[in-house]
Amino acid sequence: MRPEKHSLTLRGHRTSVSLEPEFWNAFRDIATVKSIPINALAAEIDEGRGVSMGLASAIRLYVLAYYKNSATGGD
Repeated sequence: MRPEKHSLTLRGHRTSVSLEPEFWNAFRDIATVKSIPINALAAEIDEGRGVSMGLASAIRLYVLAYYKNSATGGD
């Protein structure tokens, strides 16, 4: 599947992020489980990423780590 572009608001600024539909769905699911808005989760991820990594890559890695930790019983 091709990446889909979606708009997010990070600390009052709009930005666009392109992710594959499966990653968007997983990202939304994680925000729902954590009971926080998707923009708040994106802002958390944005704050923790390095300057050399794009936001889309950081979100993909976050989703991967979340499900990996869930599968192994981690937080």
